Amino acid sequence: MPERWRNWARDQRCAPERIERPRGEDELASLVAGARRLKVAGAGHSFSDIACTDGLMIDLSRMNRLPSVEGDQATAEAGITLRELGPALAAHGLAMENQGDVDRQTLAGAIATATHGTGGRFGNLSSQVTAVRLVTASGEVVELREGDDLRAARVGLGALGAVAAVTLRCVPAFTIHRVDEPRPLDDVLARLDEHLYMHDHFELFVFPYTRTALTLTSERTASPAERRFAPAVARPAGPLRAVLVENLALELACRLGSRFPSLIPAINRRLTALMRRSEQVDRSHRVYANRRTVRFTEMEYAIPVGRLAEALERVLELIERRRLPVGFPIEVRAAAADDALLSTAYGRPTGFIAVHLYRGMEFEGYFRAVEAIMDEYDGRPHWGKRHYQSAATLRPRYPEWDRFLVVRDRLDPERKFENDYLRRVLG
Repeated sequence: MPERWRNWARDQRCAPERIERPRGEDELASLVAGARRLKVAGAGHSFSDIACTDGLMIDLSRMNRLPSVEGDQATAEAGITLRELGPALAAHGLAMENQGDVDRQTLAGAIATATHGTGGRFGNLSSQVTAVRLVTASGEVVELREGDDLRAARVGLGALGAVAAVTLRCVPAFTIHRVDEPRPLDDVLARLDEHLYMHDHFELFVFPYTRTALTLTSERTASPAERRFAPAVARPAGPLRAVLVENLALELACRLGSRFPSLIPAINRRLTALMRRSEQVDRSHRVYANRRTVRFTEMEYAIPVGRLAEALERVLELIERRRLPVGFPIEVRAAAADDALLSTAYGRPTGFIAVHLYRGMEFEGYFRAVEAIMDEYDGRPHWGKRHYQSAATLRPRYPEWDRFLVVRDRLDPERKFENDYLRRVLG
């Protein structure tokens, strides 16, 4: 019986004709050349169907080495996860300039979907890419180092070929001092630009039906790594606290809310009341990432950063006005502009609003309503998360859309790498 595939959230499933796991570039090229139709799957942390196929699926988990480090340039195989990459770079005294709060993704999958962290002065992961080794539809291996080819491949959606390796511009390894603390939402939004640009990294979470934000503020520091400070109440600190308090409490709250939706406002207020200040000082790759055990589905939109506070207030008002059963917090982040052709931060300083719902709960009504708000801000959906856009609605939002299509026509003229998702979003 053919092997089935599903994503991390367990809500995207497909039945490929077979799944292959190459161990190197030559084997990958041979598989691509011999396939009629294929998709490359990363770690399955996308919430959209971007990786699904009924053709050949290629799993790059065995291509997870860091074969070359020269100065600040590190070349990693495409299947290495961010969790594996951080310690590997640290062994060479290097680090990624920035990364997101999930590290289970593969490097190639993260850049293909414009995955990002937060920090108004820092770009998304793809902005750190200086070269891509790509296996094209014919099985030829090409190295993209400049021009439209590289700007397309940095956020390639899996539409251009199979990425074999990625070269990153790194920075010297550094330590981060992170402070998590609840603050009045009104105060945070009144000074949001200051928070986003005066700190190295800043993000906030807010539970619907409350007016308290959990803020995460991080600064680079010369302090020794691996120091953690207990929060202001007697609870486990460090990783144990994250697992026992954050994940367990959220899981229990979500289960209760999914069974009794009318209780969600009270549950959210109770969770917010439990939030306390905590601190952590550690290596950057260990501070950026949070352990996630609660499964959910997600939609995220990128909008001009100056409209972020206004858009968030509209989403919160929508939830309360419609009494939507939303028990997951809304996440707010920011990133610098970049020039990848299909980057969600292309050409403008960008703010991000992410909305989530617990696994198994009905999400479409909520997500479509939020999307309608984001459309008014020329919003660009995260490529790896749920959305309801098509090529017709997306094309006007990307000034160099047609340049990407030109590169795609040249590298995959017969659409060997196409699937239902790419037909919807690229036409």
